[in-house]
Amino acid sequence: MMLSILVVLHELGHFIPAKLFKTKVEKFYLFFNPWFSLFKKKIGETTYGIGWLPLGGYVKIAGMIDESMDKDQMKETPQPWEFRSKPAWQRLIIMLGGITVNVILAWLIYTIMFATNGQQYVSVEKAQQNGLAFSELGKEIGFRDGDKIISVDGKTQDQFNRLTLDIMLGKEILVDRNGEKVKIHTSDEQIKEILSTIGKDNLMFPRTNGIVIDSILPDGNAKNSGLKIGDNIVSINGNEFSLHQLTELLEKHKKDTVTLTVKRNGQLQQIKTLVSDSAKLGVRFTPPDIAVSKKYNVFEAFPVAVKESFTILAYNIKNLKLVIRPKTEAYKQVSGPLGIARKLPAKWDWNFFWNFTAMFSMWLAFVNLLPIPGLDGGHALFTIAEMITGRKLNDKSMEIVQTIGMVILLSLMALIFGKDIFDWVQDKFFK
Repeated sequence: MMLSILVVLHELGHFIPAKLFKTKVEKFYLFFNPWFSLFKKKIGETTYGIGWLPLGGYVKIAGMIDESMDKDQMKETPQPWEFRSKPAWQRLIIMLGGITVNVILAWLIYTIMFATNGQQYVSVEKAQQNGLAFSELGKEIGFRDGDKIISVDGKTQDQFNRLTLDIMLGKEILVDRNGEKVKIHTSDEQIKEILSTIGKDNLMFPRTNGIVIDSILPDGNAKNSGLKIGDNIVSINGNEFSLHQLTELLEKHKKDTVTLTVKRNGQLQQIKTLVSDSAKLGVRFTPPDIAVSKKYNVFEAFPVAVKESFTILAYNIKNLKLVIRPKTEAYKQVSGPLGIARKLPAKWDWNFFWNFTAMFSMWLAFVNLLPIPGLDGGHALFTIAEMITGRKLNDKSMEIVQTIGMVILLSLMALIFGKDIFDWVQDKFFK
């Protein structure tokens, strides 16, 4: 549904300025319709329809060589209502209309989200008050437990969930290690390893000094152990731990008696208790307060939304650079519509839906802006060149360029869909 909304709005971005400049729009389609359509209806001069091939959508504008590759029309005498008869500046606006709508849509969604719910994220500053704890991979890269990340490529980061992405996309990480500034550099091979752990394990965690007991369960083993609400458990069998390590540590001691080092009223005490067969102590604890929630009115939310949109765009550009570095194998993480659908949460989440829609809208704007023949950016590039030089690419040359572009795009689509299907088969039958 989300992709369909974005496609329709993108194509409206072409459709509306075309109509404003009195250019004939012959078709407006969601999805492509080689040989037949699932639905079509002609209203005025335009046929509106839904195709059967879910590869986006299109508007067919008279007098333009586009995805339809209709060359016969171009052999006729140009008519005043055709795209090719319009001034270059009007053609440029029509071409960039879809991209413009994608960007404005992202701004609008983020503005409404920030004005309604505010902006929530885990604060880097709060998360690393006690330094960070790192996975084994993080330590292989060069991090040490207790490190505080100062910057990546000279830029600081406020949002903790973006730190790993910054590390993958950056070249030089500056950390504070016990008051000393240390530089860490990642190789393409290490980035490959980080990518392979996404969704399975985290590279880094907030480093908490144990856990603070919030309540003691009436049917748990801790009830008769002497533990009290407010106790800070700082070690188990002499092993200090962070919150993310607790489950793994208790798993090793199921059905065993363990010795807890507890800080109570500033004093350390040793308390023995039994770990249940489900690896539980029988307590609830207070998670560290490391989240930030910022509230905005509509006027305050808009500039934050614009900044967020361009931050997402910058990440998209950096991600593309990562994909074309073969040693990182980042190309294996590329997903098409089927892959994206499989990664969506099973339970409906409006906040996720709109956040993902805004992010993907910016991604579509970026992809379509690429100066590749067949994409909006390719058409715009030739139009801008015409405006500068005063010379227009002839129809025959445009046909050749458009054909090459479509072959490239269709090949990429085939690869992406093929990968989606291959991944689905692997997950379904071989895992």
